[in-house]
Amino acid sequence: MAFDYSKLRGKIKEKFKTQAEFAKELGISSASLSEKLNEKSDFTHTEIALSCEKLSISMNEVHDYFFCEIG
Repeated sequence: MAFDYSKLRGKIKEKFKTQAEFAKELGISSASLSEKLNEKSDFTHTEIALSCEKLSISMNEVHDYFFCEIG
C-alpha cells in the first residue's frame, strides 16, 4: 500500500518552510522525516498526533494527510 504525502508536504512548507525545521519540532532527524515521507519507514502514532498538533490538522483531516492511498 502506497501513500500520497503531497498534502502533508504542502502543510509542512506552509507552516515551517522546511522539512528540517518541522523534523526539529517532532524531535526527529531530517533524514528520519525524509524516510517517512518517502515511505522507507512509517510514522508512529505519536508522530502523527504531534504532527497534527504542530500543523493544526484536525482529527477529521488525519486521513487526508497521512492515509491518502495512491491509486
